[in-house]
Amino acid sequence: MEMIGGFGILQIIGIIFSLFAWSRVILRYKDKNISTFELAFWSIVWGGVVIIALFPWIFTQISFFFGIGRGVDILLYVGMIVLFYLLFRLYVKLDTQQKEITKLVREMSISTAYSQKRERKKI
Repeated sequence: MEMIGGFGILQIIGIIFSLFAWSRVILRYKDKNISTFELAFWSIVWGGVVIIALFPWIFTQISFFFGIGRGVDILLYVGMIVLFYLLFRLYVKLDTQQKEITKLVREMSISTAYSQKRERKKI
């Protein structure tokens, strides 16, 4: 594997991508598209990726603490847990939005029907 300044190419790519992704998070926060909680969450995620890219042995130490053989395995387990959590949150938000849209469409239909009925009585 190629080494540049003591770092592997994947480490450098990981760091650059994380910094890019974090800059997008900050822009979304400045545009008020995400909350402070989401800013903190994604800052921790992308900061964690940078730390792991700089010090990959950390996952090996964490995996030994939890009794898991390889550092990559714990990365996969944690990644799956985080993805399922984010998928759950997305599902809940989508379901809530669908209910709100249904309620709004019903209210608009009733209002439109009532307005049309009043217009007919005037004629």
